[in-house]
Amino acid sequence: MPASPASPASPAPPDRRHDIDALRALAFLLVILYHVAMYYVADWPWHLKSPHAAEWLQWPMRVLNLWRMDLVFLISGVSLGFLSRNQGTWQLLRSRGARLLLPLVFGMAVIVPYQAYAEGVANGLVAPGFGAFLLRYLPMNDPWPKQAFAGAEFGITWNHLWYLPYLFTYTALIALTLPVWRSRAGQWMRRSFNALRGWRLLWLPALPLLVWTMLLARHFPPTHNLVRDFYLHSIFFTVFLYGYWMGADTGVWRELARLRRMSLALAAAAIAAFIVLRLGAKGPPSGVLMDTLRMLYLWLAVATILGHGHRYLNRPWRWLRWANESVYPWYVLHQTLIIAGIALLAPLALGPVLEPMLLVVLTIAGCWLLTDGMIRRFTWLRPLFGLKPRRIGGKTEITSPAEPLPPEPGWRSRSPRA
Repeated sequence: MPASPASPASPAPPDRRHDIDALRALAFLLVILYHVAMYYVADWPWHLKSPHAAEWLQWPMRVLNLWRMDLVFLISGVSLGFLSRNQGTWQLLRSRGARLLLPLVFGMAVIVPYQAYAEGVANGLVAPGFGAFLLRYLPMNDPWPKQAFAGAEFGITWNHLWYLPYLFTYTALIALTLPVWRSRAGQWMRRSFNALRGWRLLWLPALPLLVWTMLLARHFPPTHNLVRDFYLHSIFFTVFLYGYWMGADTGVWRELARLRRMSLALAAAAIAAFIVLRLGAKGPPSGVLMDTLRMLYLWLAVATILGHGHRYLNRPWRWLRWANESVYPWYVLHQTLIIAGIALLAPLALGPVLEPMLLVVLTIAGCWLLTDGMIRRFTWLRPLFGLKPRRIGGKTEITSPAEPLPPEPGWRSRSPRA
């Protein structure tokens, strides 16, 4: 959200946090690459699976999967920390509801159905014919076989759009309890977190994540079912709250940048130890040691990315304004375009190297063409993809996607998590 122009008598507004904008765009680009890889990783369930599925791909995917969505939720929490300075409870609920829930409903009705159709046909439980599928899918009054596609038991599915209801739920929890967070106790918690320095910043935030893991992980495996996903909720909401606390505080960001090399070395050591122990076990290892390594690695990886981002990305990159307005439509579109690309390329039998390369190219090209060629140009399409109306006061407005950041004062993927 651009700052309003300063009057001649007032000082120029400070620069916005370009590093958060850049990290959000890069994090969602990583989500696209990750979902392309899900087609090729062996033994991990996904909507479609390649005949070239490879077991070796499990390890780089697992290394990413332990922190990728946690980073996204933390960045979303940072954005809410900025927004909540100038908005009350009902303003936040109204603005976030429009930006998150409208694209969710539109996506479930228009964007996602092809994913369910392709999966159902591949499973042999849906008859070919997309039009006939839609006539049964959209009314939700004719049940599907449970294994037809992900979410078939509900009649309709949100697939990769699960992030939107999760994010709105966490935003609503903060918005409805704003008096608590603005109270003395709430401000003390925020100040205490942001006052962490040195080694305390590198391990204390991992402790709550470890507690949730030990208490909930074995009883509530990840499902991306909003009302039953207790373990993932505990992890995602905790890092979301960290981001909300960090918001505009300059000290904690400078400390993360100062510690970026140490956090990188410690993250590498944690994941190396985790891999060695896992490879040496006959079955999936468990226990306090493995849980500790996982959660330490999660937080250290996120801290490393935030620190390096603050050090090297906090500048007005020429591509950043375009990326801010493109990232949300790309997120909504990308997985359906991946499935469509698979349907196009699979019959050509291009092999395990050329095919994934072309699939990435087709997905990115499709996202770019649809976003720049249609979505950003038509005012009626923009809200359906989380963008604000194009024209305000006769001037073109450049907006961030789901999580706009004001200036800072003074500065069911279904893959396993381990």
